Amino acid sequence: MARELLTARLARKECISEVAQCYHFDFVLDELESFPFVSGQFVSGVAPDDKGKQQTRAYSMASAANGNRFELCVNRVEEGFFSNHLADLPDLPIGSTIQIHGPHGHFVLQQPITDSILVATGTGVAPMRSYLQWLFPADGSDRSDGKQIWLVYGTRHESDIYYRAEFEALAARKPNFHYLPTLSRAEASWTGLRGHVQEPLVRIVEERAARLGQPLPAPPVDPTLLNSELNFDIYTYICGLNEMVSGVRESLTAFGWHKKQIVFERYD
Repeated sequence: MARELLTARLARKECISEVAQCYHFDFVLDELESFPFVSGQFVSGVAPDDKGKQQTRAYSMASAANGNRFELCVNRVEEGFFSNHLADLPDLPIGSTIQIHGPHGHFVLQQPITDSILVATGTGVAPMRSYLQWLFPADGSDRSDGKQIWLVYGTRHESDIYYRAEFEALAARKPNFHYLPTLSRAEASWTGLRGHVQEPLVRIVEERAARLGQPLPAPPVDPTLLNSELNFDIYTYICGLNEMVSGVRESLTAFGWHKKQIVFERYD
């Protein structure tokens, strides 16, 4: 069955990293009064290539649901058809359109909200931004229930830290949100964390367990419990390339974490 295609109109665009060729897009679905989705879901963009073949690519929403609008964060990828198709939009007038279908996906926050570690690299920060906008809306309300929320964001260079000012402002406003960018190829002037995302992740898990008096590794979960009966007091959500996702999962399983506590999405 063919999916229903929606027309998304470009309302705003911004290059948020010249070095990484990363673009932020705001789209409006004029044909809809609202476009409801759950933070962490994605849309699929559809367009014909030079040979007339229909190409489809998935992009996580970089915003929480907001009327009939949604936002994307896209890196231009060498020889990547759809990323170049999108990245070329900044050379076109506001009002250019693309075809999409969605929302899709199950990379969503577990309910009820628990302490949560968000781990992302590159444009994997898009669904994390969507989570955070839902947890801490601009109207000043708060859905976090006071739980501790960490965002560990890894990239190579300081110029590639997407949405930095926004996350720093949120951390200054919300004491239960902790923003931890870490650079793997930091310049000498960088005074923040260095290395890969696994390093601050490990510290978070160890320090939290010590503070709560919880043993590490964690005791095994009763194997007779059904998935629907599993409840944990903390989850980790991971989005990025496979190598990073696998490394983070290995670090957490070494602490005795159950696989259901580790929610992930890979984009390669």
